[in-house]
This record gives sequence, structure tokens and C-alpha cells, in this order.
Amino acid sequence: MNVIFAGSPASSAKILRKMHFDGIDIKLVISQPDKRSKRGSKQDLSDVSRTAEELGLKIVKPLDLNNEEFKKQILSLKVDFLIVSAYGKIIPEWLLNHPDKLPINVHFSLLPKYRGASPIQSVLVNGDNETGISFMEMNQSMDEGNIIKIFSLKINETDNKVLLEDRLSDLAVKNITKVLDSIICNEFDSIPQKHDLATYCSKVLKTDGKINFEESSEVILRKFNAYKGWPGSYFLHNNVNIKVHEMHIDSDSYKDLPGSLVKFNREGIVIKTTNSAIVITYLQFPNKKTISSADAFNSYLDFFTT
Repeated sequence: MNVIFAGSPASSAKILRKMHFDGIDIKLVISQPDKRSKRGSKQDLSDVSRTAEELGLKIVKPLDLNNEEFKKQILSLKVDFLIVSAYGKIIPEWLLNHPDKLPINVHFSLLPKYRGASPIQSVLVNGDNETGISFMEMNQSMDEGNIIKIFSLKINETDNKVLLEDRLSDLAVKNITKVLDSIICNEFDSIPQKHDLATYCSKVLKTDGKINFEESSEVILRKFNAYKGWPGSYFLHNNVNIKVHEMHIDSDSYKDLPGSLVKFNREGIVIKTTNSAIVITYLQFPNKKTISSADAFNSYLDFFTT
């Protein structure tokens, strides 16, 4: 069995590593171009690029998937599968048609729910109890191909985006090889999605991390968990963006307006929401280290109370 693999983040890198150590012949890895580092002139590699280099796999990082040189390189390879997992670019039709067997997308949701760019964040924002991995035949439409196999996963109360993505990637890793084996042996299903049940999620933006205190405490906490890692959560106070690294809900009733600082002590910064309040216990000022609310009380009391 041999494949071309396309992906970018750490979750995709785990799948790539699993296939490699399961003896799948990975003819080529495709990932996003390197990005300029914020720390000088160095280039930041995607997690997939870094893993491919570590494993000694051939990798390309095309700016344009319709580039003639890139196309010539792909068409020279005879492969059973194109495997795509969070690559980040739309795959052109000629590339989807290239593998002898199938082009397969490893999508981190229970399709047709949460088609699109942010399925993990969406299940957390919406307070779902269950999510999973969908192995899907790719076509030209976004996440609309037939379903080969779905594996479900219960969402824990303690899950955030980082933890849930890690658990989902483990679920994909556990099942990727046997799904491919079933296709090779022609022992698989190809079930059309129920398109009338489809929901879509858009790309998460940096501005999504701004806390809206006119929402309920429960919604604010769900968004905090959904945006863990990136873009993170932050609020504006005295024209300063302050990142929030840990928070919990204070269920007490306060008569203050949403967004008001109702209490500040060493245990936390308590800010009114539309129905109760949230307690911020770890925070970060711009270009500073993360500090506890106790440290903030000692160093920034005047900033918050005047």
C-alpha cells in the first residue's frame, strides 16, 4: 500500500507518523509552505513538515497546487491513496483523481455536522456531548463526499480545543490503517451523507478570542475552552488587551452591568456577565509572562480598580 499524504498541524503529523511505522509506503508528503518566524529570519515549519523530515520522507510545500512542476511530480507517482488531514488548502480535481483507489479526508467531526475549517472549536462552543472522526471520500465540494467510516468520541467536561484535538487524533491514529486495509480488500462502505442535516463552521479568527461579557458565563467558558491554544481568550481593560489563561464560573448573582469588575482579590478577578460572573485566575499582560490573580493583586491592583 502506498500513499501521498497532505496535512499541516500536529494532529495530522501524528497520523503521518502512525502510517509510516505501520509500514505504509508514503511516496510524498505535502504541507503548507514554511512561515517566517516571529523571532527573526528563521522559518517556522508545520508539524507535518517537521515530522516528515524526522522520518526521512520526501516533502513538498507548494504555494500553488496547480503549478506545472508540482503536477508533473505528482503524476509521476503511482499511489493507492491520497490522504488529507487538515492540510489547509483546497485540493484540485486533477489531484483528487490521481490515486488508484481513493482520495480520503480524515475529518475531525461526525459528518455531515460541522463541515468546514473549525469542527473541534464548533463542538466546544456549541456545548455538544459527542464528536468523532469521519473517514470520507473526497470530491470537489467541501466535506460532502461519501462516508467510509465514522468513529465517535464522548466529549469530557474538562476538554478544551488542545485536549480534544489530541484525543481525536489518537482516535484517527488508532483506526487509519485498518480503514485503508478495508478499502484495499474491498470490504468497506461508501454511504452518501444526509446533506439536509449538514451544518458548516467557518475559520476561527483572532477577533473571536475577545470575551463578550454580555454573553452568559456558560457561553464565555465554552468559547474559552474552544479557543485554547489559538487565538486564546482576552479582554480589554484601560485600553490594554489582557489574555486569560484560566477561568471558572462564579454562580453568585450580582446587580452590576455586564463587563463590570465586581470583585478583585488574590483568588481571582471577578467580572460580571449577563447572568452571573466569571473568575479569572491566570492572566497575561502584553509582552509579559503569565501570572496568577494573586500576583496581579499584588502588582496591578491600581490598574484594575482606578
